[in-house]
Amino acid sequence: MSKELAFTVFCLENYKVHRSLTGKQTAELFQNYGVFDYLHEFYDILHTTGYQYINNDIDEYLKSRNASFPS
Repeated sequence: MSKELAFTVFCLENYKVHRSLTGKQTAELFQNYGVFDYLHEFYDILHTTGYQYINNDIDEYLKSRNASFPS
């Protein structure tokens, strides 16, 4: 597994807990709003930060795209 893929899984799993979502809900959210692409594009910067920063960054990214969260 590449470092980038491992990082993406790490982000998905942590964000799932952060938002109390299922893995499927989180994967769909990330796919629908381009979070996977965002994480890949900014891997060099984001992988040096902590999970709380990353969760907050993903929140801001999704907010800027008017994402609707599963209930």
